[in-house]
Amino acid sequence: MNEHAPNLPGEPKAEGLQIVPATAPMRNPWMVAVWPGMAGVAINAGIYLLSKLDMDVFAELETGDLFDVDHVAVRGGLVQPTRKPRQRLFRWIDPKGKRDLVVFLGEAQPPAGKHLFCRELMAFAKKLGVERVLTFAAMATRLRPGDNPRVYGVATDREQLEEIKRLELEVLDEGNVGGLNGVLLIAAKEACLPGVCMLGEISAVIAQLPSPQASLAVLEAFATMAGIELDLSELEDQAKEVKSQLGQIVAQLENAATEQEEEAETEGDEGVVATEPAPEETMSDADRDRIEALFDEAKKDRAKAFELKKTLDRLEAFAEYEDRFLDLFRKPE
Repeated sequence: MNEHAPNLPGEPKAEGLQIVPATAPMRNPWMVAVWPGMAGVAINAGIYLLSKLDMDVFAELETGDLFDVDHVAVRGGLVQPTRKPRQRLFRWIDPKGKRDLVVFLGEAQPPAGKHLFCRELMAFAKKLGVERVLTFAAMATRLRPGDNPRVYGVATDREQLEEIKRLELEVLDEGNVGGLNGVLLIAAKEACLPGVCMLGEISAVIAQLPSPQASLAVLEAFATMAGIELDLSELEDQAKEVKSQLGQIVAQLENAATEQEEEAETEGDEGVVATEPAPEETMSDADRDRIEALFDEAKKDRAKAFELKKTLDRLEAFAEYEDRFLDLFRKPE
C-alpha cells in the first residue's frame, strides 16, 4: 500500500509510505522522531526504545528525490553498490492498553525538501491517530565533562510548555533548533498536533564523542512524560562507564591540543608538514565473530540489541551493519 503526498512546484518529490498493515488500531499513540546527530543523543535514545520495548517495524518512508548520491564506497578497489538513506517507522503496542508508541528512525536528514518531508510524515501520523509528536536532540553547552546533563525543552503550544515546566526541565527561552528536530515541530503545529523537542545537554568540549548520559537524561524525562515503564538499567551502566572514562579522554584531548600547538610553532613559514596517512583499521576475525554472536542473541531476545549497538559503535561498524541491525525489528511472519 503506497500513500502519496502532493508534490509542490519546484520541490523534490517524496514517493510516499510503504505500509505493513497494522493488526489492530493504535491506542492514544505518541510519535518520537530521531535522526543521527551530535553525540548520538537522539539516535541512541531511539534505538534503546526499539530494543527495550521490543518494537516492530511497520512502515517505511520512500524519499524519492529528496536524497541524492554524492559519493560511493570503495573496497578492494571496487565500487560498491550504493543506496539512499532509509526512513523507517516502528511501533510498540502497550500491553496495558494505555499508550502505544511510534518511533520514526531516519538514517539521515534530507539536504533539501525538509518541510515537505515533515509534512508528509505528519499526515501519516494523523492517520495513525498520533496525539503528540516528540523529537530528541543534543544541545552543546559549557557543561563540564562528567557532570550530569540537563534536559532542555521547547514546545509548540502553551499546554506542552506547562508540561515541560511541570517535569522541571529547562526551558529553552531563545535560540534555534536545527534540522528536522525543529522543522518537524513546525509541521506538527501546522497539522494541529502538539509537539515537544527534548534536548539532552552535552559538553561542547567533547561534542564529537557519544553521550549515553544525555540519552539517559532524555529518556528519563520522556518516560515520565509518557507515563510508560522503561528499563533504563543498561543505559545507566553505559553512562557510568563512559563517565569514569571521561577524565582520561579529556586529558588525551588536552595533550593532543598542546602537541598541535607545539608543532604549529615549529613549522615556521612553511605552514604544512607532510605526513604519511594513518593505516586503515580493520576489524579482526574475533570482532566479527563477536558481532555474529550478538546478532544471534538479539534475534532471540531484542533486549540484547542495545548491547549489539554498543559493540558496533565501539568498532565504528554500525554503518556497515545498519540495515541488518534494524531488520532485527521486523515482525516474524
